[in-house]
Amino acid sequence: MNSAAASGAAGLAAVETVAAGEPLLVANFIEWRDAARALLAHAIAPDAITWAGQDGAADLLMSAPVPAATPAQARVSIPRSLMDMLQNAACCRQHDRWAFLYRVVWRWTHGEHDVQSAADVDGARLHQMAKAVRREEHDMHAYIRFRERPEEAGAPRFVAWFEPAHDVLAQVAEHFVARMGKVSWLIATPDASVMWDGATLHNTGALVNSGAELVDSGEALWLTYYRSIFNPARLNAQLLQSHIPSRFWKNLPEGAVVPEMISNAAMGARRTGQMEAVGSRRGTTIPIAPAAAQPGRAQPSSLDQCRRCDLWQHATQAVAGVGPATARIMVVGEQPGDQEDLQGKPFVGPAGQLLERVFGDAGVARRTIYLTNAVKHFKWEPRGKRRLHKTPAQQEIEACSYWYEKELETVQPEVIVALGSTALKAVLGTNHVALKDTLGTPIRHQGRWVVTVYHPSYVLRVPDQAAKDQAFKVMVEGLKMAQGLLDQAAAPGL
Repeated sequence: MNSAAASGAAGLAAVETVAAGEPLLVANFIEWRDAARALLAHAIAPDAITWAGQDGAADLLMSAPVPAATPAQARVSIPRSLMDMLQNAACCRQHDRWAFLYRVVWRWTHGEHDVQSAADVDGARLHQMAKAVRREEHDMHAYIRFRERPEEAGAPRFVAWFEPAHDVLAQVAEHFVARMGKVSWLIATPDASVMWDGATLHNTGALVNSGAELVDSGEALWLTYYRSIFNPARLNAQLLQSHIPSRFWKNLPEGAVVPEMISNAAMGARRTGQMEAVGSRRGTTIPIAPAAAQPGRAQPSSLDQCRRCDLWQHATQAVAGVGPATARIMVVGEQPGDQEDLQGKPFVGPAGQLLERVFGDAGVARRTIYLTNAVKHFKWEPRGKRRLHKTPAQQEIEACSYWYEKELETVQPEVIVALGSTALKAVLGTNHVALKDTLGTPIRHQGRWVVTVYHPSYVLRVPDQAAKDQAFKVMVEGLKMAQGLLDQAAAPGL
């Protein structure tokens, strides 16, 4: 018997069952379609039929008497779009689905074409059922996890267990046939199972969850990766649970470790994503002014706590200025050197010893001078076992200007002596000034005199003795000029 004849025989059997007043049992969409064709052809109304599902439970919605079957009419025609929607909705597990689907086609064949529209009551339910089935297919594609069986166990190579909410196993099986090629696999559900041997798809009955306890090496690797990418600082447990319905977690490998990771995050692991070390890691350079990129935050209360730039990470300690708080002359150098970094005091190394000689020759007592640096931490680079001075960057000078301004507010000097180019730029607050253009010429800046001289380190580095003596002389003359400016300010007016 060909398929058409078989379909016709099944339809006639359905008509006879209904005529006898018995529930009409259908197991799938094909059986329902064959029965519906015959019932429509004999003009049997929906309220005259009692449908029973696969489990034998009847859809006892109507109990009207069964009229005598009318002679068979011409075969009814259903558009492809409606038939596809009916086939989709037939997979939705609702107790009255067969009766509902028959009511839809009955209305269509009697001219009520609005039944296919979502604006119609039955049409809206039909669309919802089809949407629920498509969603379940998507979830099954996403949340099935195959586990590999030992090679000696034979086919199938991979097994998976899933508990679908709707009858979508057949559609999902076709998806995995196309996706996994000739590799054998089996998908088991509480109601049915399918097995692909690499060439043919086999439908079998329900199986026990035999693969649930099977853990392969690939799964162990996946769990290791999953743990490594978990960031407790960004955990949103509510969002995680809303994205993956709870009914899927028990069959996912990661479902066994997620509760523990959530619990650990709540008990303190969340802080690992917020440690101070994270803030000190280098990131992408922001192509805007550093000051504009800094968030508003409380300023450090002491120099030892300063983290305004990165120099503190490689320095022994911050080196603050020293001298009387009432000093009329402030001498500003570039930054601490090696000895200053170790001892925590400015100008105690070779440069400080040369500066002491300058003070003596200029007739200025060091105890009356306030000594400080534009940058408070030692910036250096390794050279063998030695730490060699490295010129501070402009952003480091700007970061340290906070402490320089506080020193100005405290000491209120009348004359500032800038030792070298870096100190001059820090004192004037600009990068557009050259040391050679200001030597020997005092500058009036913010109500104070600024005198520029060479830095003691420059005098120590000059190889030619004549040049060394000339640089030393410039320093002495500069200190004398600073003292002269004080004397001039103290002289009584005419």
